[in-house]
Amino acid sequence: MRLVIEEALNKLPYTEITITTPTHCQYKGIQFMRGNCGVSLCRSGEAMEFALRQCCRSIRICKMLIDLGDEQRVLYARLIPDMSHRRVLLLYPVVSTGTTVLKAISALMDSKVEEENIYLTTLFITPHSIKTICKKFPRVTVITSDVTTGVPYSFAMKYFGTD
Repeated sequence: MRLVIEEALNKLPYTEITITTPTHCQYKGIQFMRGNCGVSLCRSGEAMEFALRQCCRSIRICKMLIDLGDEQRVLYARLIPDMSHRRVLLLYPVVSTGTTVLKAISALMDSKVEEENIYLTTLFITPHSIKTICKKFPRVTVITSDVTTGVPYSFAMKYFGTD
């Protein structure tokens, strides 16, 4: 999981900086540009939060809960007021149909987040859902570890120990 998060972080913009170490040596490195955040889709997206925190301790993490009923709607969204100026890592480990992700992307765009600033970060995604997402939102970046027809539907239950 952490490798996927690290790859997603590699896609975010950065600047080169030079710092002075405690031994007064100059060190050239990189620093993320301000304005990055994560949005975890409850409940399975929360499984990716720990890996994101391990890689980037100071990143802001928002939450979104989407109803999976007949008419998909956002039941709960705790987003940062200045979302329109941020680059968003959308955390959702298993994408089987893509409908939840489509609704989440639409909700982010309703909050004025630009499409090219959304990075879908997932572990498993089906070929059908990646085609659906990329067809509707072609400028969204998708980062995944596996495109497969056999996605583990019980991922969240096993991760949280509720199976």
